Amino acid sequence: MSEKVEELTRVYTVPLGEAFQTPRYRRAKVAIRLIRDFATRHMKASEVKIEEDVNKLVWARGIRNPPRRIKLEMERDEDGIVSIRVAPEEE
Repeated sequence: MSEKVEELTRVYTVPLGEAFQTPRYRRAKVAIRLIRDFATRHMKASEVKIEEDVNKLVWARGIRNPPRRIKLEMERDEDGIVSIRVAPEEE
């Protein structure tokens, strides 16, 4: 009954506007949670790993002012683990 999960790589623009409905002192934390929830929902993930460069990008302007949206590359392996990194710039 176990399903074989195939490898998959996609680029998403994740909206983080919902983080601005929370108090100022929690916005970056909520933005990270929104990224994790988005990946779980869209990539059908059992586990999500956010790379350090994504975390630094969200926290770059402090806890009070995360970006409104962020473009990310999500990659799922055979075990259902999703790793999230900043999307490469399209030329």
